Amino acid sequence: MSEPLRVMVNGRAGGTLDPLDRGLAYGDGLFETILAVDGRAPLWLRHMARLAEGCARLGLPPPDPAQLAAELDGVVAGLARAAVRVTLTRGSGPRGYAPVGATATTRIVAAFAAPTIAAHVQRQGIRVRLCDLRLAAQPRLAGIKHLNRLEQVLARAEWDDPAVGEGLLLDTEGRLISATAANLFLCRDGRPMTPALDRCGVAGVARAEVLALRPDCLVRELGTDDLMHADEVFLTSSLRGVMPVTRLGDRQWPVGPVARALQRHWRGMDPAGAAA
Repeated sequence: MSEPLRVMVNGRAGGTLDPLDRGLAYGDGLFETILAVDGRAPLWLRHMARLAEGCARLGLPPPDPAQLAAELDGVVAGLARAAVRVTLTRGSGPRGYAPVGATATTRIVAAFAAPTIAAHVQRQGIRVRLCDLRLAAQPRLAGIKHLNRLEQVLARAEWDDPAVGEGLLLDTEGRLISATAANLFLCRDGRPMTPALDRCGVAGVARAEVLALRPDCLVRELGTDDLMHADEVFLTSSLRGVMPVTRLGDRQWPVGPVARALQRHWRGMDPAGAAA
């Protein structure tokens, strides 16, 4: 028996979407993918802060966090762990790129069973590859989670090997940016560092959590040489937590103490989804 559809459109259960919506036509909008555990979103405030920043960048009226929280409660009822996608678009409007004449913003809140990460992934780490696709620079959109994810779609289509857990992305200048659906951290002598995201890439909420926990973390330009000379490497994701990276081609890394400490922190937020 299939799971019931858990979606609200503008506060209405199972509501429909106008085919002229600018989110469909132009990717004119934002989204957040939120982990909810027993009805509670551990990184809710970080999601709301990023959504507000995205609205300011795109010139969209920000949604009411209390309204979104109530709608999240409605769609996750009965789910112990849920992945909730909040989508906000500029709404429907006349044909053309000019963002004029649009109706009120469209708000979609949908819940799905959250993915369970295999215990061996958390314990033993994952293998990654370097993607051929290069991320284009666009500082106006850097950091926010806008609806146009075609670069990530094309990058993820580059491999179907189940042994490869993620793909690392560079920009057109050869700088490390992120994975296809996670942020990247390297460590040298116990100090974490993560790529600057002022040109492209998504500033994840799990990344923000790590930066708050480790104020000594360096945020700067990083290249593949930095990666190869790192003592440990890990990825962060709001749904998948902290994933150690243990292999890229012939280069191998141990699962290091920084990743292990952050995994313990994550288990406090999501005890059912993170391995012991």
